[in-house]
Amino acid sequence: MMRIAIAGASGRMGRMLIEAVTQSNDLKLTVALDQSASPMLGQDASAFLGTLSGVLITDQLSALSQADCLIDFTRPEGSLLHLQACVEHRVKMVIGTTGFDEAGKAAISKAAESIAVVFAPNMSVGVNATLKLLDMAARILNSGYDVEVFEAHHKHKVDAPSGTALKMGEVIADAWGKPLDDIATWTRHGHTGPRETGTIGFSVVRGGDIVGDHTVYFCGTGERIEITHKSSSRAGYAEGSLRAARFLEAKQTGLFDMQTVLGL
Repeated sequence: MMRIAIAGASGRMGRMLIEAVTQSNDLKLTVALDQSASPMLGQDASAFLGTLSGVLITDQLSALSQADCLIDFTRPEGSLLHLQACVEHRVKMVIGTTGFDEAGKAAISKAAESIAVVFAPNMSVGVNATLKLLDMAARILNSGYDVEVFEAHHKHKVDAPSGTALKMGEVIADAWGKPLDDIATWTRHGHTGPRETGTIGFSVVRGGDIVGDHTVYFCGTGERIEITHKSSSRAGYAEGSLRAARFLEAKQTGLFDMQTVLGL
């Protein structure tokens, strides 16, 4: 069985991942990491499920020596520390964290020369199918359509736009042969004037317990095409992450995304 470590073990996503791993037939939970200040340190990682895994939550990164792959949905600064430990212990890594700056992304690429890494802004199979549909739509609707990307998440999310929304914009921009930063409109306020042709607008909502909604609008004359993905649970992210971990089992080094994992 592939030995799996989970980062952020006491968080919402961490618990969902622990549940998914413990319910699988081919993966085994061996490490559960959390922050040094977590009140859950020393407790059994699956106690919240009413069962005991025998894996105690720890802040010691040396515990990664007991794992084959770490799944990480924490924050950039934490993920980069975990990445260094994974390189040290030759542990593969699935990174679902968003909000990395260019230096962080470069560090991930560098680490992938030593270990195998799946790095994607969204691990959901459905979201990655949506990205494929967006690529097709953007190539067809490459003239006469204004594009808007809308996303909504819970009030605790700290980065905006979401990594998934940014990836959606990148997919469309790539299909048009342009860098996203050259055509993105990040904010609108005051007297903005008419919309500039060929740009991609972004809108963000943060509130309540919204798991994740994304819609891309292709607005033409007399018609509007909407491509939408809505998450009602983090279970889809967890299941996609396990697929990514299984994909890495046969890999030694390299940087991969979910499009590659899913054969898209």
